[in-house]
Amino acid sequence: MCLNPLTPRLQCSNSVHLNGHTVTKNGHNPTATPAPQPQFESQASSPAPTPTPVIPREQWGGKYEFLLSCIGYCVGLGNVWRFPYLCYRNGGGVFLIPYFIMLFFTGVPLFLMELSLGQYGAAGPITVWKCCPLLKGIGIGMLCVSTLVCLYYNVIIAWTFYYLGSSFQSPLPWSCEAIANAGLCGNGTTGNGSINKALSPTEIFWNERVLGVVHSEGLHNPGPVRWPLALCLLAAWIVIFLCMLKGIRSSGKVVYVTATFPYFVLIVLIIRGATLEGSLQGVAFYLTPDWSRLANAQVWNDAASQIFYSLGIGVGGLLSMASYNKFDNNVIRDTLIITTGNCTTSFFAGFAIFSILGHMAWKKGVPVGEVADTGPGLAFVAYPEALALLPGSVFWSIMFFLMLFMLGIDTLFGNMEGITTAVLDEFPQLRTNTLHKSLFLGALCFCFYLMGLLLVTDVINQFCQDILDMICHCPPWCGKVLLYFKACWVFCTPFLLLVSEHISINVDICC
Repeated sequence: MCLNPLTPRLQCSNSVHLNGHTVTKNGHNPTATPAPQPQFESQASSPAPTPTPVIPREQWGGKYEFLLSCIGYCVGLGNVWRFPYLCYRNGGGVFLIPYFIMLFFTGVPLFLMELSLGQYGAAGPITVWKCCPLLKGIGIGMLCVSTLVCLYYNVIIAWTFYYLGSSFQSPLPWSCEAIANAGLCGNGTTGNGSINKALSPTEIFWNERVLGVVHSEGLHNPGPVRWPLALCLLAAWIVIFLCMLKGIRSSGKVVYVTATFPYFVLIVLIIRGATLEGSLQGVAFYLTPDWSRLANAQVWNDAASQIFYSLGIGVGGLLSMASYNKFDNNVIRDTLIITTGNCTTSFFAGFAIFSILGHMAWKKGVPVGEVADTGPGLAFVAYPEALALLPGSVFWSIMFFLMLFMLGIDTLFGNMEGITTAVLDEFPQLRTNTLHKSLFLGALCFCFYLMGLLLVTDVINQFCQDILDMICHCPPWCGKVLLYFKACWVFCTPFLLLVSEHISINVDICC
């Protein structure tokens, strides 16, 4: 048995599964032939062992499918609401300093390591450790984390579905033009200090109509399932099932739309936000650093957690998607493109968020740091209010929440791919039977839906909101860049992770 994970996989991982068969890179060789066996006179009368059949493994239809799938997996809802919220909470632009430090010395090196492991081993999170069975528990841990992420992440997608359905009403139910909100907005809806109520219509719609947090008495009385959200959750899982029914060959085509459409909507929101009164105040708050915040350990802890949350490192999705690459794919190039695109999008989305926050602050006559809600409510309070200010607000509301849905679906593709790839690699006979594979995927989605119903009761929605507040052939230059990654893997990344853990423990003790 081979115990060295760096041993060439033709001598290691493939020999474990193929029992002497000669296969090409990534294990794709439908015409594999048995390796020649030595002939012995004593074995002349014994029958030859039946060779283990080689089950072909899918590959991406093109390199752009893999790139767009990874970008869609990394660029998710956290880029729209979590990154701007962390900037908003940690002193504006100063947060960008620890964020990019953690990106270059922890995020990018570990991202490359996970992609390389998946591409070289051509296997999912569990099977890839056949070369070193001692580490197989890492893959099982990835599977558990992916399961938990899928459960709560699709609930957020269900929220976007609810807003999407509500967006077909004119006027929008959270706008001041709605009759039910006439008493909240008063006679005037523009001008400095015209709104004096404690809660805006968008905040009331979010807390009462969507979450229903005002109807729960506590954990001892979770209340009934909120059936509008339950139906939205069911629709989200049906879409996931249909898009993943044919594996990466179907999801790889879907990402051409789902990974590119959000950028179009963000550009429109930035242009519209720039025309609003007070938007420069919000952008200044976003970009002007408060240098004293660099001495706060929580700022650095939030930066490190956001890098891991946004890039989706250590969950198994990246490893699984890379396992469908060709053996000689330039993984260093892909790493630089994906990580740069992901973090640039976070920075890009911040302008859309803070231009709207600046306008909200101008309307309420308060500093930018005091407007909007915290946590995921930022995307479901600040953005809906911005949409209500746009000409043709119904159309743009539909576009925006369709964008949020696509961002969430792309990320969920990656997490679900990590789970399904792990199971299909452990039970490869499922790959050859389309019916059994479809039944497995359908049963998995249905079980996740049933467990997700626990998160759409009155009390669990409030508790889930609190949890989310706490909580993404090598050219010559590649060889030189690898020196940087080696230094990070050997020294910088472990050191910073240990320091971050030490700081986190100290912060918890002090609190």
